[in-house]
Amino acid sequence: MSLCIRSKLLRPNFIGSLFRYSTSPVEALEQSEAVVDVDEDALAREAEIERKRNISRLNPPHQNLINGTRPYEEPKSLAHLTVKYNRKMYGKYGSASGVNPSICFPSKQDIAEKIEYESVAYPYTIKQMMETAARNRKEQQEKIEQRDREVAARFAKLGQWMKELNDKIAKKTAETNAAKQKKERLVEEVRRHFGFKLDPRDERFQEMLAKREKEQKKLEKQARKEAKEKVMIAKLQQQNAKISDAKK
Repeated sequence: MSLCIRSKLLRPNFIGSLFRYSTSPVEALEQSEAVVDVDEDALAREAEIERKRNISRLNPPHQNLINGTRPYEEPKSLAHLTVKYNRKMYGKYGSASGVNPSICFPSKQDIAEKIEYESVAYPYTIKQMMETAARNRKEQQEKIEQRDREVAARFAKLGQWMKELNDKIAKKTAETNAAKQKKERLVEEVRRHFGFKLDPRDERFQEMLAKREKEQKKLEKQARKEAKEKVMIAKLQQQNAKISDAKK
């Protein structure tokens, strides 16, 4: 039994015995004050002993956490007065937390707010969401298949495109070479026209070259016109032949 408990148990009898055997009320009061002083000293020594026994040097809330009890017996901040905190305390310590378990159940307002939130955040049912997901997967699969068909069709035309590209390059090369040869022929004609070697940068040479180019373009235009007329005449002849055959 600790000193504090012994002092509490012995105090009434001891004080009564003082009054019983005292010679005067003043002496009894002095003796009782001395006993109280002794009792307070004993309590202080007991508290000091308990403090020295706490070798962890933890404060009381941390000691309570280690011992599995509620950290604070009384609220120390506004957070300790919230419903969320008290629900947490009841969930962790149960009835030993001293929290009324009724706060763990949602109120009518909480239920109404939750229903309103879910109606806005999740407006579709599980079946509707599953149908939407299936439809999206089907659309994505159709897009992939369509893309594969387009790639296959283009790959099938790759050989034709390569041939067309090569033909186009060859045609462009031929046109370039023909233009170069025509230019060389015109230059040679201009040189023969003068009958002596003349610098191509000479003004007389440039004027004669421009004149010959103009004449060459005129001749080419006339040749294209005649070729076009020949084609039209051939078509007319074919149509007349068909009409004659039809009449026969």
